[in-house]
Amino acid sequence: MQKFFTVDICGENVDLPILPISDKMNIAFFNLHGAQTLTEHCAKHIAERIGGAEVILTAESKGLQLAHCVARLLNHDFYAVARKSQKLYMQDGISVTVQSITTKNIQTLYLSSHDVKLLKGKKVAIVDDVVSTGGSLLGMEELVKKSGGEIFAKAFVLAEGEAKDRKDIVYLASIPLL
Repeated sequence: MQKFFTVDICGENVDLPILPISDKMNIAFFNLHGAQTLTEHCAKHIAERIGGAEVILTAESKGLQLAHCVARLLNHDFYAVARKSQKLYMQDGISVTVQSITTKNIQTLYLSSHDVKLLKGKKVAIVDDVVSTGGSLLGMEELVKKSGGEIFAKAFVLAEGEAKDRKDIVYLASIPLL
């Protein structure tokens, strides 16, 4: 029988399935894909906390719809996406290598030249679904720096484990590593 962890995200109770990521650790799995109402709810609360950002940066793929909604609420025409694979149109972009808790192997994040130009000289808010060990966040911070942008805010729906103790992030709720 599936077990769940219930988290209150700004007044919205969400049941997260508990999934193993190793023999010694489980996570409460948060997934906004297809959750239109929850995505809009979270985006509204994040947008309220990061007003003043000039551009949003997220990593594919679970942060995409969240970043889209936050950017719309902040009246931004574009947002930037750190891709996990290099597409043909990205030959003149930049990249960084990262390790995150939910990815077994080291991965590379790519930013197209269009998105590099979008970040350059701007106050950038990094927006994503969950921060845990901070591996993906570190990669996105490096992309902002390489692009010539200024990190304005780092905002997440959930802070997992010890990430809840970080003073440099904004988040809507916290969840434990199980």
